[in-house]
This record gives sequence, structure tokens and C-alpha cells, in this order.
Amino acid sequence: MTHEVVQRVNEIADRLTAAADRTEELGKLADDSVKLIREAGVMRLLQPTEYGGFAAHPRDFAEAVMATAKACGSTGWVCGVGGVHPWEMALMDRRLQDEVWADKPETWIASPYSPGGVAVPADGGYVLSGRWQFSSGTDHCDWIFLGALLGTPEGPPQQPPTMLHVVLPRSDYQIIDGSWDVIGLNGTGSKDVVVDKAFIPDYRIMVAADVMEGDVAAERSGRTETVYRLPFSAMFPLGITSAVIGIAEGALAANVDYQRDRVTSTGIQVRSDPYSMYSIAEAAAEISASRSHLIDSISRLYDKADSGAKITFEDRAVMRRNQIRCAWRAVSAVDEIFARSGGNVIRRNNPLQRCWRDAHVGLQHVIHSPGTTYHASALATMGLELEATLRPGLVV
Repeated sequence: MTHEVVQRVNEIADRLTAAADRTEELGKLADDSVKLIREAGVMRLLQPTEYGGFAAHPRDFAEAVMATAKACGSTGWVCGVGGVHPWEMALMDRRLQDEVWADKPETWIASPYSPGGVAVPADGGYVLSGRWQFSSGTDHCDWIFLGALLGTPEGPPQQPPTMLHVVLPRSDYQIIDGSWDVIGLNGTGSKDVVVDKAFIPDYRIMVAADVMEGDVAAERSGRTETVYRLPFSAMFPLGITSAVIGIAEGALAANVDYQRDRVTSTGIQVRSDPYSMYSIAEAAAEISASRSHLIDSISRLYDKADSGAKITFEDRAVMRRNQIRCAWRAVSAVDEIFARSGGNVIRRNNPLQRCWRDAHVGLQHVIHSPGTTYHASALATMGLELEATLRPGLVV
């Protein structure tokens, strides 16, 4: 059964598409798009029910992100990234959850998780400084998750390094305007943020390893819902790859509309060309396979957690392998139809060119880097021990 939020996204899809040009022009989501997404409830799908969320099955979240990205790639990307943050917030200290949601359940939370700063221990918490890139949708957010390295009292990071996830209110960081000038996903407004000696109470910090496997953070926070027992290494990539697949679906729809009545410079109607029709059909099958494979993978992981079974390192590795392959398969399909759409496809008034650009920029996210993760997942399925250098690819 289709989740009510997915239904609402499908109902507003034309309006999101109509705002896509404005979103790209602004370099951040247009106000109309933000309003529509808030009303649809996409960002609250993984939010706890006691704070106005749905605590939904991750399949429903993935489908909502895909539907949004099909209509507007940048809007879908912001939903795919930002929509996972309520899931992690549910695993944080309840004092922090109250600060974020008690008076404003519709609050959006930004990131990134890359360790762009060092958190130095201080009385009652930590002092954080640093600079982070790629904070998607940050202009519309009131709080932020940031990755940081645990520092020593003297300042430098501890060795071996300990990765932290820290949470700050909007007043404690600066958004750097002009820091997002890119060729695709321009409307995500994924700007740099800077923190200068902000104090963070200890209850706003989590050791990253505790959330990577799922169970540790869930037990500590008292969360019993299945969705909160899933590993971060499955949930965070899920939103990003769902956005890429949704963008590919948007590209396919734009290509079908464009090719339906197109006549080539030689006077041939494209729909009578079997080779062009072959490429459309093949791309449609590949994109559909990507969607099904991603949803099947996260559903299998969810079912295992729901049964009470332990999610193993191999389970996590397989999920990451599948998620990466889904993204690459979908973008390869976009390349096939784009290459067979003629010279006019490059014009700015053709929506397919934006889908093509957005899809390739989405594929550039580190979460879609196959090398180390494929290597690690192959070793894991063989039951072999992994070197320490191979593990980060499965938990980024």
C-alpha cells in the first residue's frame, strides 16, 4: 500500500517541477518547494511519532524521495539527505530531541558528517571549530549534524582517531554564501558552514561508531521501533541513492515526452526508429531494476531487524554494495537515452539536460564510490577478515 506521504508527493509533483527552474536559479530550494515539502511531510517520515513524525518503514521514505526527485532533482536530493537526520536525531539524548522538536515538529536538520573539525573536551562538553562543505538544504534548517574528530585537551585529534556526530543550533554556525557554484544539483544550496569555538554540551554528541551498527544507539536511547535499529551505513546512503534513482526516473519521463513527436534533421520520426526505441525500453528496465533492487535490499535488512536477528557486518556490506550498484546502473541508463536524444537536448529549455547534470553530480557523492566498498563486500561475503583500511567504505 502506498504511504500517504508518497501519495501527497505525487499530487504536488507538477508544482515541484514548475518551481525547478526557480530553484536552480536561486541556488537553493524555492520557497514554494519548501512549503510543499513541509506540507507533504516528507522530512517527517523517519521522525518519531511522539514528535509529530511517522516512524515509517524505510521503503516508504525511499519511495517519497524518489517521487520528489523525479519532479525536481534538487528538491529530492535535499529530502534524501535531510530526511535521514530525524532518524538519527531519534537516537540522540531526549533533552536534545525536546530542544529541536518540542515546540516545532516541522524543524529541518542539515549536515554534513565529514570530519571537518575537531571537538576539544571542555567542562560539561566540547569546544568545536572547523569548516564543512556540502551542507545540503542548509538555508532552510534550524539545526545541523556535523562530523568531528575527538580532540585531546591540547587540541590535536586523538590517535587513533575517534569520529563524533555533534549537533548545533543555527546560532552556532555560519553559512558561507557563494560557496555553492556547481554544474548540477545547484538548487540544493549545499553550501559550506563554519564553526568558530562553539561550545557543545555533552548530550548533543554521539560517538559515530554507536550509530553505525544501529543496535547500540537504539538500546541507549530506548527506541524499540524497528526502523531505529537499522545501521546508519544503510539509512544514510538510502536517501542519497533514492534521490539519484528518482532523478533518473525524471530523466526517463522527460526523454519519453521529448522523443514522442521529435523529428530528426533527416526527416525521420524518432518513434519509428527501432534503435532509439530500444534504448528507451532498455533504460526504462534498468532504472526500474535500480528502484526494485534498492527497495528490496533495505526491506530485507528491515525484516531481519524486525525479527530480532542481529544485522551482521556482511549484511551491511551487501546493502552498501547493492546501493552503490543501483545508483551507477540508473545513471548509466540516463547516459544511454541522453546520448540518443539529438543536439537540441543540450538546450537549457530541455528538462532532460538538467536531469543528466543532476544525476552525474549525485553520483559524485562519496557514498557512491564503488572501489573500496566492492572490495570489502566481496571479502565479507567470503567470510574473510577485513583490513582496517577497508571498513570505512561501509560506514561512511
